Amino acid sequence: MKVCEICGKGRTSGNNVSHSMRHTKTTFDPNIQKVNVELDGKKGKKNICAKCLKTMKKETK
Repeated sequence: MKVCEICGKGRTSGNNVSHSMRHTKTTFDPNIQKVNVELDGKKGKKNICAKCLKTMKKETK
């Protein structure tokens, strides 16, 4: 599944709205990246959303 292993962000649903205001159902997936990360002293691959990845890069500076 497309779920962030840090924040738990997952798929959400909503509507596509056309110019004529017609609504059709759609789903929005988070931007999940598979990254080598060290968390709690353990290294491994994790599925992380782009927002969490950006925050982690800020904290390491």
